[in-house]
Amino acid sequence: MFCSLFLPLTTWSFHSGTSLKPDSAYLFAYASLNDGGRAGLHFAWSTDKQIWHAIGPDHGFLRCDYGRWGAQKRMLRPFVYRDANGMWHCVWSVNEEDNVLAHAQSEDLVKWQRQSYTEMIQDGNCLDPIVYKDASGNTTIGWRTEKEGKIQYYKTATSDFKTYSKAAVIDTLPTHREEIYIGNKREIGSINKVAWGEIDALLNAQALAAYKYTLWSEQTKDDHQRFASLDSLKADIHVQTGDPRKISDLLMGVFFEDINYAADGGLYAELVQNRGFEYRPSDKEGKDETWNHQTAWKVQGKGSLHIDSVSPIHPNNKFYAVLDLPSVGAGLQNKGFDGISIKQGATYLCSFFARALNGIKTGVEIRLVGDDGTVYGSTIIKGIAGNWKQYQDKIVANTSAVSATLEVKPLKAGTYAFDLISLFPESTFKNRKNGLRADLAQAIADMRPRFVRFPGGCVAHGDGLENMYRWKNTIGPLEERVPQRNLWGYHQSAGLGYFEYFQFCEDIGAEPLPVVPAAVPCQNSGTGGAGQQGGIPMEDMDEYIQEIFDLIEYANGDKNSIWGKKRAAAGHPEPFNLKYIGIGNEDLITDVFEERFRLIFAAMKKRYPAITVIGTVGPSADGTDYREGWELADALEIPMVDEHYYQSPGWFIHNQDYYDRYDRSKSKVYLGEYAAHLPGRPNNLETALAEALYLTSLERNGDVVHMASYAPLLAKEGHTQWNPDLIYFNNEEVKPTVGYYVQQLYGQHSGDTYFSSDIVLSESKPAVSKRFGVSAVKEEKSGDLILKIVNLLPTEVQTNIDFGDNIVLDEEATKITLKGDPTDLKCQPVEIGEQVSNKFKVAISPYSFTVYRIKTKMGVGS
Repeated sequence: MFCSLFLPLTTWSFHSGTSLKPDSAYLFAYASLNDGGRAGLHFAWSTDKQIWHAIGPDHGFLRCDYGRWGAQKRMLRPFVYRDANGMWHCVWSVNEEDNVLAHAQSEDLVKWQRQSYTEMIQDGNCLDPIVYKDASGNTTIGWRTEKEGKIQYYKTATSDFKTYSKAAVIDTLPTHREEIYIGNKREIGSINKVAWGEIDALLNAQALAAYKYTLWSEQTKDDHQRFASLDSLKADIHVQTGDPRKISDLLMGVFFEDINYAADGGLYAELVQNRGFEYRPSDKEGKDETWNHQTAWKVQGKGSLHIDSVSPIHPNNKFYAVLDLPSVGAGLQNKGFDGISIKQGATYLCSFFARALNGIKTGVEIRLVGDDGTVYGSTIIKGIAGNWKQYQDKIVANTSAVSATLEVKPLKAGTYAFDLISLFPESTFKNRKNGLRADLAQAIADMRPRFVRFPGGCVAHGDGLENMYRWKNTIGPLEERVPQRNLWGYHQSAGLGYFEYFQFCEDIGAEPLPVVPAAVPCQNSGTGGAGQQGGIPMEDMDEYIQEIFDLIEYANGDKNSIWGKKRAAAGHPEPFNLKYIGIGNEDLITDVFEERFRLIFAAMKKRYPAITVIGTVGPSADGTDYREGWELADALEIPMVDEHYYQSPGWFIHNQDYYDRYDRSKSKVYLGEYAAHLPGRPNNLETALAEALYLTSLERNGDVVHMASYAPLLAKEGHTQWNPDLIYFNNEEVKPTVGYYVQQLYGQHSGDTYFSSDIVLSESKPAVSKRFGVSAVKEEKSGDLILKIVNLLPTEVQTNIDFGDNIVLDEEATKITLKGDPTDLKCQPVEIGEQVSNKFKVAISPYSFTVYRIKTKMGVGS
């Protein structure tokens, strides 16, 4: 259906044969001094060591994965060395402080294998590493250490660049780096003499990458030039209804991650911020002096507040507030998350734990007030005594307010302890206790997702081992749950936990898809060893695997089983019927990761063979992790793998054959995170149509791609770490994006049978044909035929649609169109009724996504 723009890679030769080529030349390997090594490994070549030609010049053939994304991922002073077997090795420093030697190897200098980061000495850094042969012929690595102005040299021996001898002090390094000028820039690196063919391969790889970059950078803002001669366009679409093909009925789903305040202050309906006084400076790594146990709280009137941890309500919630009142009239105030939004006539459930510390029993008045002191609703709870006890009541709002404040006011002077002060709307989604914000949850439900992935991407495996998301910390009574720092720079109360995720999935008819860490932290970690340098100790892996087994029992076990009983105690005696579980999230495919993943996968296969395990193939659509992740999936026969990629609209346009190339006999694909990104990161019609166009190819390949979910899902205005997102919101409004409507239209109009389509355009140039996409599916349950047409061209397309003679259609169809200017941020679908037949004509608007839903009068493709 689509014509590929690319020839097979083996046919590419930007620097084809010529008798003028030298037999060999010098190859200089370096990382630019100007950008601190952030662009990775560069190469330059010369025939005489005098005049050097950069290959790129800024193309990175190998980039360092150590440290957090952005500024921390650096390659300093790389040294490239070729061993006796012809394998290339690159060693480098990761920064100026850590005692880590980084290493990767390659057969051809173009495709590099996985990286490793080895701690070389106990105390000190590892600078300017080099590789050489010592007097005995052993492969030796030497480096320099600087501490308090003192320089020391070390060496270690290795046979495989995985295990190393104990570091030994040496007097000096026996070899050195070369210093050259490329243009007028001074660079430092290593020189090797190589056959010209190896340099030619590097030149071709860089040229191909540059060519792809040009294609993938195409934007609609240049369409007036790109399609200046395209006055009119016609299309003939013949849908092959006589040749149906089964595809996944789980293709469209959602991915929830607690990023952009998606949980606390977002989907989780709690209105009080820092209700348990558990905020800590470490949530923001000490970068915000105002972020502490008292954040969002203040004392109103005469009184004082301090935080204590002696005899808490539960060890998992260590801190609580102590309010000392010398006189009546003072109390605690909480403004919530950017104010507390209330609706006139709505009922709110207030609760708190409290105890009187000086033996004086009292009542407590709970009020919702305005900035001017106007009371919007109140109640009095009596009988606050000497021991911790939970108290609760209801407040009915007598007016609506955008930014109310909650007040907690003891009725007598004295000293009182408070914890888990909470305010919930009574009307949560499906009226669930400890539930979800109704309008946000409904917006997700309206997408009709077939599955929900949770609790996140990077949040799942956390910033270092101690920050991993452990599911057991998020179930049970709220006072027993374990809050923690959110990797995205704020706090997770764990109020929205695994029980609530499972319940939400059931409420909207979606399959639950929990993702647990593969016993390694996020590749973006900056604590406890950068990146996936570390993992759960091997001696603790049996315990960790049992934790995963316990999760499955919690979801599926009988109500009398150990963990099924805990589920039943939460109000759900029947199993949640879990079928899928993700192990890992876009992990770097390192030795540390593979060793642990193999253990987990083997144990899961033996204990729970009916559960579909979803593996991971790294954070992008190509590169080392993608390649080696798939090699691991092939070796282990993993049922499904999780692919992630955020790309430009041009990438989605020019890669519609991406899954056409996949081997149908291998692992199925869950496209767990994807989105089209433009400069400035808008979610506009251009990005939405690029995604809609690509989704036609996912439906076409629905036998390979079983699941797909856009990411991220939610973002609170004023608290957004990542753009674009699918749904923006504030305390009052839910603001779906144009991309949301594309996802919604695909979700509401999915199918489980696919029909191939022949498309003939009056203009066959790839730039045109790749911007006009079609997908035809049938929904078995309703029998409806659904035709989707995407036009990412500036020209109306006069279209003839032919469904053939294997089907009888109702004459009246539902037509839904999403169209506008490519920069439009607010366009919405418009639905009308339209007359159709087995053969009909329609004008497809420029920059549009059109969906026809047509009832059939008899079976299709019988």
